[in-house]
Amino acid sequence: MRSIEENYQRIADDRRSFDIRFWQSQGDRAIFEAVWEMLHDYFLIRGKDADEFRLQRTVESFRKA
Repeated sequence: MRSIEENYQRIADDRRSFDIRFWQSQGDRAIFEAVWEMLHDYFLIRGKDADEFRLQRTVESFRKA
């Protein structure tokens, strides 16, 4: 069974302890999936090809710095 956590506060309050505690409890995989979903939504809203994120592009060449 999933656990639901809620937090009520004014938007002007700059206390992020709830957010930090929540995301740290979710683990790396859940954080990555949430970011991936936000990127997908961003690309769709901007009218860009959501299937080709910048993180998935292939490398075309290497050279020594």
